[in-house]
Amino acid sequence: MPRIGVAQLFDDNADALDLKWISGSRDSAPMLDSADVNQSSQGLIGHLNLVHPNWIQIFSRTEAAYFSGLSDQAQREALGRVTGSGLVCIILSDGEQAPPSLADFGKARKVPVIASPMASLQVIWVMRTYLGRALAEFVTRHGVLLDVLGVGVLLTGESGVGKSELALELISRGSGLVADDVVELCHIAPRTLEGRSPQLLKDFLEVRGLGMLNIRTIFGETAVRRRKNLKLIIQLEKPVGGNIPGVERLPLNASVERILDVDIRTVQLPVAAGRNLAVLVEAAVRNYVLQLRGIDSTQEFIQRQQGYLGSQE
Repeated sequence: MPRIGVAQLFDDNADALDLKWISGSRDSAPMLDSADVNQSSQGLIGHLNLVHPNWIQIFSRTEAAYFSGLSDQAQREALGRVTGSGLVCIILSDGEQAPPSLADFGKARKVPVIASPMASLQVIWVMRTYLGRALAEFVTRHGVLLDVLGVGVLLTGESGVGKSELALELISRGSGLVADDVVELCHIAPRTLEGRSPQLLKDFLEVRGLGMLNIRTIFGETAVRRRKNLKLIIQLEKPVGGNIPGVERLPLNASVERILDVDIRTVQLPVAAGRNLAVLVEAAVRNYVLQLRGIDSTQEFIQRQQGYLGSQE
């Protein structure tokens, strides 16, 4: 299951939230484990809650005003209620300073204290979005993920079928590369899979005979994408005897593949000499977009045919 440390959380959001590390060791900073978070009734992040503690507690102007009205002993007793709750860090928002009792608590419990001048709601919104991706359940798939006409398309198929060559042609026609060979698919929402590339393979496309190509360097910044939601799978198939077993010539129902409990539309394309696969992939994407809008060419043709046959009776 995905895990993320407080040190990485700090580094990834330091610029966006102007974070400063106030206290606690970075080397021994706690980890957030998605398995523990999913099994717990605690909130992931929120304003300081001493009754139902969050994994990440936000100490804002409101909490500072509340604490300033308590005695030192009452402050320590209040913070003692979150002992053993799994608290991983405390974030001071609104430019607030850590009261001595809070700093002492962080040092004693080895809980990092971080500060941001941003408003508490802004900190929560940014962190919640970040953690939603960082702790999302994910799987890996072999293939090439592209942004084709604004739609996330995964090219799959056996090794050597021509996925990379097709991807290269699509990129030359204006598509964007997200990931090649290893595609990480993260379940970031109930019906949404976000695809991205492992850091090691980012921007690279392997083409047989040419080796590793840096797409960003060759085609420019607009030819790559950091991430893209997966909407369509194009499966490249080598026909056996001119046909692909089990594939209808005129499919009446859309095929889907279930990944992490999300149904993804799939299209099978035969690979043969003389076929312009790039044009076919773009046509498949356009057809998929039309179907989302309620325009189904196959059903339209069937209805026209039935109307014609009915008029001949």
